[in-house]
Amino acid sequence: MSKSHYEVLGITRNATPDQIKKAYRKLARKYHPDVSKEADAEEKMQAVNVAYDTLSHEEKKAEYDFQLDHPEAFYQSGANTGTGGFDNAHFHRQGFDQQGHSDFSGFEDLFGRFGSGFGGGNYQYQKQQRQQQRSYQGEDQHASIEVDVTVAYHGSTQQITLQIPTLNAFGEPEVQRKTLQVKIPKGMKEGQHIRLAGQGQAGVNGGENGDLYIEIHYKDTEKIRVEGADIYYTVNVAPWEAALGQSIETSTPEGNKVQVNLPKNAKTGQQLRLKDKGIPGKTPGHLFLVLNIVYPVAQNEHEQQAYQAFAEAFSAFKPRNA
Repeated sequence: MSKSHYEVLGITRNATPDQIKKAYRKLARKYHPDVSKEADAEEKMQAVNVAYDTLSHEEKKAEYDFQLDHPEAFYQSGANTGTGGFDNAHFHRQGFDQQGHSDFSGFEDLFGRFGSGFGGGNYQYQKQQRQQQRSYQGEDQHASIEVDVTVAYHGSTQQITLQIPTLNAFGEPEVQRKTLQVKIPKGMKEGQHIRLAGQGQAGVNGGENGDLYIEIHYKDTEKIRVEGADIYYTVNVAPWEAALGQSIETSTPEGNKVQVNLPKNAKTGQQLRLKDKGIPGKTPGHLFLVLNIVYPVAQNEHEQQAYQAFAEAFSAFKPRNA
């Protein structure tokens, strides 16, 4: 037996509209085909969309609750699934034949039996009139993109293509492909969002579209890691530069050159903070230079002799005991 819409969303029948929306958003992030690694993510996402489309609309929810309480009535009205129950997916498609022509006689006959409490035989007509008059705002949607850290300093315009789960006019789930030009201003911190008004899910009956929120992430590389507004940038230094505390010139993620004085006997992993040189903004982040000591390869006899002299000069050094 298939799960009810409440079971799909993991809520009870007395859940509030806010609880319904919260449950939907949680599952949408979990099963979105672009991010989920589960084999049946697309199928689950479709079930979540259909469940939310029904339970988030007052009139659809009332009809669905009545169907749950009176499954035998729907079975008698002609919504026969072959199992004695009621097919939820069929419920949303009822009223259209295989050629797409409208036929609501089954609903009119069914609700006409219950008298004035359901509007008598004119229930379907009244329902359609109410639906035509009432509009709903589309749902907000979320996506994320990865960009180079240089975008944080200079800004950029990126073309992105998204696959967004949505519902068609018949309440059936489908995937909409959307290509957008997204302007990313400089100073965006890791994890911040850009709001694109009206680019979310389409509204119903003339309602406004929802918004699309793009979450910004910066690509991690072997040399660069971003945390909030701070940037950690690995800089290679020679052994003598580290030991003697020499001044070195290095590039930065922004693309500039800076002169840095190393502390004497600097070690691999040691960090030097360049204040306010991270992601720019009202409160700028910091740039942390992470030192990485690299050793030259002895490629000839002269260089090997240099290493031998180095070893003799530090004969008391025991690296395994350090």
